[in-house]
Amino acid sequence: MEISVSPSILAADFTNLGREIARMEQAGADMLHIDVMDGVFVPNISFGLPVVKSIRKATGLFFDVHLMICDPLAYVERFAAAGADGITFHLESRSCPEKVVEAIRASGKKAGISIRPSTPISKVLPLLPQIDMLLVMTVEPGFGGQGFMKEMLEKIRAVREYALESGIPLDIQVDGGINGETARLAVEAGANVLVAGSYLFRSEDAGEAIASLKGQQT
Repeated sequence: MEISVSPSILAADFTNLGREIARMEQAGADMLHIDVMDGVFVPNISFGLPVVKSIRKATGLFFDVHLMICDPLAYVERFAAAGADGITFHLESRSCPEKVVEAIRASGKKAGISIRPSTPISKVLPLLPQIDMLLVMTVEPGFGGQGFMKEMLEKIRAVREYALESGIPLDIQVDGGINGETARLAVEAGANVLVAGSYLFRSEDAGEAIASLKGQQT
């Protein structure tokens, strides 16, 4: 299983954001993870449409936009227009998930759904045939730098088994506390898209750090 790495710009140096993005691209990143927080769905505020539109000019990397907001349906078209390539929203948001997926598809983008650690996978399994990726949060969403929740590994494993048994071509992304060790555990459980923030942006050699994550291929 080929592993993709998505550096989370939440951990970047914002005084040199363009340079930080270029560093990750040159280091071999497959995409760029962009966490959008509204201060309501999660108790933090990050950045929104102007930032996405601005950095779109700086790189050709796939924009992996993660909407941690209450009403993703109201913003899908705007984030698509700003430069998102894939849009992931939370199952726990106020928007109807089927309608959000439909709007993402209509915008010509890849669709993803994210679930919090407390959300049972039974709630998202019926939606898997409709999406490209499931993001299993391995920390509580809203803040960077948290520790990896190992109890989420069983959830990843169960989703991968279900997808294989059902013949669903599904990317499983993990976000939260990813480093060389936790990446290995996540990949062994069935994840194939790794979001990493601090581990990559604080590394002296980003290329080596990304290679260490991609080296977990099974």
